[in-house]
Amino acid sequence: MPMRVSHTQLLRYAGLFTWAMVGIPLVLNAWYFPAVEPGESGELLAPVPDLLRWTIAYLAFGVAYWLVTRDLGQRRQRWYDLVLLAVLTATALAVCQYSGTGLGSILLMIVAGVIPWLMPLSAGIIWLILQHVALVPVFITGVKLTPIEAILQALLYIGYSSFTFITGLVAKNQVEARDEQRRLNSELRATRALLAQSSRMSERLRISRELHDLLGHHLTALSLNLEVAGHLTEGKALEHVRQSHTLAKLLLTDVREAVSEMREERGIDLGAAVRVLVEGVPALEVELDLPERLQIDDPEQAQVMLRCTQEIITNAVRHAGAGRLRLEFTQDPGGLRLQARDDGRGCDAPVAGNGLRGMRERLAACGGRLEITTAPGQGFALDVRIPQEAAP
Repeated sequence: MPMRVSHTQLLRYAGLFTWAMVGIPLVLNAWYFPAVEPGESGELLAPVPDLLRWTIAYLAFGVAYWLVTRDLGQRRQRWYDLVLLAVLTATALAVCQYSGTGLGSILLMIVAGVIPWLMPLSAGIIWLILQHVALVPVFITGVKLTPIEAILQALLYIGYSSFTFITGLVAKNQVEARDEQRRLNSELRATRALLAQSSRMSERLRISRELHDLLGHHLTALSLNLEVAGHLTEGKALEHVRQSHTLAKLLLTDVREAVSEMREERGIDLGAAVRVLVEGVPALEVELDLPERLQIDDPEQAQVMLRCTQEIITNAVRHAGAGRLRLEFTQDPGGLRLQARDDGRGCDAPVAGNGLRGMRERLAACGGRLEITTAPGQGFALDVRIPQEAAP
């Protein structure tokens, strides 16, 4: 089977290929076109390439690009990603300065494709502009262009870099849309599984009631009539009446046992729905701790707990910037409990948005409660409790 390559991998390999191709003219320029002799007035007729420095800068660019594009778009941003981005920009400018060519500007085009993945759009545009503004003095001192030529060259390259910047931005938006679609699909499948179990439970309860109310009552009446007939009948007919009475009582006992069994089997497997929900979470490592059997008798409580779990996962991905989330479910005679903790950025005092307010309202409707613990740099810890008996 052919290997499937994602958008981010294609961008990464394309950048590495471009970086490798930039090295070819640099090597040719250093080996086959050495610096010319000074002119009559003493100035150099061409810039002198500094082979050692541009080689170090060129290799440093490749290493930094390799590191910064690992798992691009599949993890949360790390502080040293911005450091690596600064290294990419600085080494690209250094290649221009020390090689005496404008090939470092092509490396800046590679950087432009990475910028949207590492910072917000407004900050990325500012970075894109500033790194090309820095090209002007490099072109003047390193490439020996006049100020007007340097400005025109910088404007030309910023146009090319804008194209790669937009390409990276579109690829990022597509990846985010795909991840969001996966997450919503998991939520839909989890809700569908919960609804299917709730429907089966309701149907079993309805059938048990019908058996008890209709068939059970009729069999009871039949048994009473046969008992009366037994007192009024004599001879061989009495034996048949007694046998019929015994069969009616046995049948009534079987119906009652079937009704009791159907009522005892009611309950929703919340654990199965939670596992489906967790499967499609992108860019987040979810550690799930579930009891072997997590049965909820009340469909409303099961739905509330599933919605709370869904909201916790959404907040960890969108707002907390977390890379890992632990979900621990426990069930005891007192009720159901969910303890969640992520490794996100945290904050001094959480601001209750629509999601948190919705969780509190759902929990209050069934007598539950929500506690949130957080601090800057320590992530979020949530404690969700639902009592065994729903509040009126």
